[in-house]
Amino acid sequence: MAGYRKLGRTSDQRRALLRNQVTALLVNGKMVTTEAKAKEIRRIAESIIALAVKEKDNYETVKVSSKVAQKDKDGKRVKQVVDGKKVDVFDTVEKEIKKDKPSRLHARRKMNAYLCPVKKVDSSVLGKKKATKEVDVAQMLFDEIAPKYAQSKHNGGYTRIVKIGQRKGDAAMEVLIELV
Repeated sequence: MAGYRKLGRTSDQRRALLRNQVTALLVNGKMVTTEAKAKEIRRIAESIIALAVKEKDNYETVKVSSKVAQKDKDGKRVKQVVDGKKVDVFDTVEKEIKKDKPSRLHARRKMNAYLCPVKKVDSSVLGKKKATKEVDVAQMLFDEIAPKYAQSKHNGGYTRIVKIGQRKGDAAMEVLIELV
């Protein structure tokens, strides 16, 4: 007996399907799919969320100084003449950044290896390439999803499967899988 459902697909097709659906579940919070797929998605999604909960606060803040070009009121760079050449004028800016500790970095890389890249489109400017933004799903897991589950006393149980009914075309049982 196999340790997983084959879902009537070859291994590469099955892996691609599950990657896409797990990513969609984590980004959107819920989705409708068949019961067999939902049970496989639950297995993977819960392990990824458990990893995020475990490594949620495992970082250190570091002060970094960087040079940033000065800009005038029009947003153009300020130029200064030095030795007969025009050069940009820079300011030094102090920033605090989060630096992952090794175990959190490993967790982030494991998540990014499995999850698909996601682009969100701003609904007000549809059809323009500049309106799309890359969403860091691993960062979203650490910042938004993991804190919700960090206070719970038990491990697991991050997803819920609710039966909807049979699909009209092939009578497959459809379910709603959502993050609790």
